[in-house]
Amino acid sequence: MYPDNNQTPNSIDYLNQIAPKASNNKLDIVKKNPIFVGAIALVAFLVIVLFAATVSSFFNSINPIERLASRLSSTQDTVKSANYKIRSSKLRALNSSLNIYLTNTIRDSTPIFKNNNVQVDKLDKKVIEAESNKKMLATLEDARLNAIYDRTYAREMAYQLDTVLTLMRQVYKGSKSSSLKNFLDNAYKTLEPTQKQFADYNAANS
Repeated sequence: MYPDNNQTPNSIDYLNQIAPKASNNKLDIVKKNPIFVGAIALVAFLVIVLFAATVSSFFNSINPIERLASRLSSTQDTVKSANYKIRSSKLRALNSSLNIYLTNTIRDSTPIFKNNNVQVDKLDKKVIEAESNKKMLATLEDARLNAIYDRTYAREMAYQLDTVLTLMRQVYKGSKSSSLKNFLDNAYKTLEPTQKQFADYNAANS
């Protein structure tokens, strides 16, 4: 015999009635567990702060002269790699002048930096990695593939040279060595117009 359909509840309806109803409100978790959500947010914030402090501590612990020496070297590597990729004769000439400047500056700085306890040919690997030009080279390669190399190179190099000038000022202010200060003063005055030329080229061709 089959049970009377008028007396026995439909099994699906019955299960629907006894099952806990899922909330359609995605904010229920936040409302019901504000302490838990707050704890997650706090942990995330502390991780970010710790990371920033670690990076800041690393850079603050590096001798700025080491950073300058490494940045000059990585900048020259970038300049050399760009020679055959630049199409504009004006920009190529500017780049060649910069290469000569960097060659002379690195050569002249080597004995002066050594007198200030920094050996250009024996820089810490962490410093070299921190001042690496890998990211810049990747940006320039993308620009080459998209046929916008010249203006991208001018922009990137203008920024790179600006960071070099900033480091020169930092080293100058923190040094008591008259020979180092004289060197930096001359190097800064020579590089500043070149940096402006790269910036102006980028502005004119953007």
